[in-house]
Amino acid sequence: MFTNINFNIDNSVFLSLKVDKECFVKDMLFSYALTLYRDNKLSLGKAAELAGYNRLDFIQRLNTEKEPIFDYDLEIVNDMVTDAQNTLGLMK
Repeated sequence: MFTNINFNIDNSVFLSLKVDKECFVKDMLFSYALTLYRDNKLSLGKAAELAGYNRLDFIQRLNTEKEPIFDYDLEIVNDMVTDAQNTLGLMK
């Protein structure tokens, strides 16, 4: 099931941006999907779906935009490094 959402945008916006309506909509959907993904409100797959991409194409677009695919909290990263160091220490 899909929901159709309509709103008005003055044509001068498209002229100022030098884009057509379709490009504007695609970029707007990507930007909003990215925002929801960054805020952990949507998974990568759902964000891709909202933006109109398949998962791989969305990841490639994130790469093009220099957006991290995985954005871990510094505390989580430190815990992961400590765990890895402890594991490697046990293997010696």
